[in-house]
Formats: sequence, structure tokens, C-alpha cells
Amino acid sequence: MRTQVVIIGAGPAGLALGRLLEQAGVDAMILERKSAQYVLGRIRAGVLEWGSVELLDRAGAGARMHAEGLVHHGTALSFDGDRMHIDFTDLVGKQVMVYGQTEVTRDLMDIRQGTTIYEAEDVQLHDFDGQPWVSYTKDGTTHRIDCDFIAGCDGYHGVSRASLPASAVSTFERVYPFGWLGVLVDKPPVDPELIYAHHARGFALCSQRSPTRSRYYVQVAADEKVEAWSDTRFWDELRRRLDPQTAERIETGPSIEKSIAPLRSFVAEPLRFGRLFLAGDAAHIVPPTGAKGLNLALGDVALLGDALMEALQEGSDAGIDSYSVRALQRIWKAERFSWWMTSLLHVFPETGDFGRRIQRAEFDYLMGSRAARQSLAENYVGLP
Repeated sequence: MRTQVVIIGAGPAGLALGRLLEQAGVDAMILERKSAQYVLGRIRAGVLEWGSVELLDRAGAGARMHAEGLVHHGTALSFDGDRMHIDFTDLVGKQVMVYGQTEVTRDLMDIRQGTTIYEAEDVQLHDFDGQPWVSYTKDGTTHRIDCDFIAGCDGYHGVSRASLPASAVSTFERVYPFGWLGVLVDKPPVDPELIYAHHARGFALCSQRSPTRSRYYVQVAADEKVEAWSDTRFWDELRRRLDPQTAERIETGPSIEKSIAPLRSFVAEPLRFGRLFLAGDAAHIVPPTGAKGLNLALGDVALLGDALMEALQEGSDAGIDSYSVRALQRIWKAERFSWWMTSLLHVFPETGDFGRRIQRAEFDYLMGSRAARQSLAENYVGLP
């Protein structure tokens, strides 16, 4: 079996890349270790930069997003009950779209015309420094796919980065001493926009998926167990961390999903290894505080898709030669912003009272400086 590009991973990064390539007439196959139902069952964040919205439109996957997504013109930050509004439209003339990553994945699945092989086991990457090929097992039979290029879009724990010699890749990582306990509930959002809150007890976030479905988070210790959190305990803790007016308006209900996500910052360099390229979570992880994970992945595949088309259709290696450098420039800027948001809004026990005073000074500076708010807005809605 032969194809031009083998894409490892059928999350939004892999599906978006596959769609961009098939639109250009490039033959691409996707291999996914899990079932389609499993992929669609993963609950993930859903704040899209406007550049991501435009990319999904380019891929022909934007119709339902525009019908059901929620355009947000700003967001709110609070510190010990003091609240400020960040007006994206006024500050930078752009917006974001709230639309769940699960829905993005579903839309990309629905429009895919090429081959996606789900439940592909024992995927292995071969000879990516020369004439690459990929092997996998399906229903007990081993298959081989010869190709021109391999795109590793299979996430932090995937086989793509794990296939590299340790000497070929440098990694940079910070693991935070806390996680986010998240609850999904079929109740209207407490506010038309997202609310990020710092409190002495820890961070909290009021988010949303639709006009009738909300997502709420609280900061918890890294070793916390989700089983220790009843719905009642969660709602009580969330209210403690919000300003009184917001806390009073929250509509509570039984959780339909509850989980704890650890927080880490991670980057692998470079992103090209011969004819193997890394994109999305295989290459980088950001804390969810800045809403950058999915957007960085889509930014990667926009660059990579154009580079692969140029190589396969025009015979030019300029795009693939510059892919890693160009992608990493944007990745590190997003890593910085996500780290900054995380540092401002979470409680770090090791920094003590001095650390909280610095956080308060940063918040007060934002409140008093249009230039500071403009910088926050510019990064939040997405750098070019």
C-alpha cells in the first residue's frame, strides 16, 4: 500500500491536516490507535482564536461552528472578588469563538473523504530519514504503508515522538504542582463570557460549551482524587472563589462529567526529523489557562500542510525546511502567555505572601493600563 502522507493520530490536528491536504489533491491516510467513538468521547476545551475559525472555514468545516458557536468579544478576570473586563474588540479589533474541541473533531470527521483507519494497533515508524514507511496491525493482520512523509499528530503520549532517538530531540518541561478539577453541567452559563478568578483558596474558571451547557473548574492539588469531590463539595468550593455577585447567580446541577487535568508546559525541539514532522500535542503542551492547546495545533498543521503541498506539488523543500523554526517561534510565544496567565491566576504555595502580593500588583497594573490589557487581548485572541 502507498500514499503520499501518513498522518499518525485522528484528533483535530491530524484530521485538519488530512483535510487541508485532500483539498489540495494530496493523498493522505490517517492512522488512529483508538476507535472513532473514543476519540469523540474525549472532553476538551473549546476557545478558538479567530485564526483557527478561519482555518476551519478554509477546510470547509465551519458551518456548524458558525451556527452553534458563541462569539466572545471579551473576558473577565477577578482577584479576591475585584473584577475587570478585557474587551477584545475594543483593544485589538478581534474576537474568539467558544466551540467545543469535540465538536471541531466531529465536524472534521464528517467532511473527511480520505481513508482513516481506526483501532490501528502496534503502529511503528520506519526509515523516516530515507524512504519512510509505517506498519500497523488491524484485526490481527500486519500492514505496511509506504509514503513520502509522516506527520506525527498523535499527542503527548503518541508513538511519533517516542520513535525518535533521545539524542535527536531536546525537551523543555515544567510540571505544575496542581491540576484543574472540571465539571460539565447542563445549566446555562453564569456569564455571557468566561470568568478567570484568582482567590487565596485557588484558581477558578467559569466557562461554557453552549447557551445551555457550562464547564467550571477549580484548582486542586496535583495528587487530588476526583472521587473525593462530590457535586456539593465542588459547587461550594467554586462559589467561595468567585466574586459574590457571580457566586449568587450560578445555577448548579448534577455533573455529567467530572475529571482532573494535570497542568504542564512542554516543548520538543526540533519538529522535523528527516521526513517525519511533529505537530500538536506531540510537539508541545500548554496549561489550559491561556486557551492555546487546540489553537497551537491548528497553527502547526496550517504551516505543515502548506509546506507538504509545496514539496509534493512544486518540488520545493523551502516550506518543510523552515517548518520547525517558524512553528517554534509561535509555539514559544504561546507557551510564554500560557505560563504568564497561569502564574497570575493560580495559588503557588511555595511563593508565600510575597508571591501573592506580586500577583496582586500585576492585576492592579492590568486594571490601570490599557497597554497591558491590550497585550493580554492580543495574545488571547491569537498571534499571527
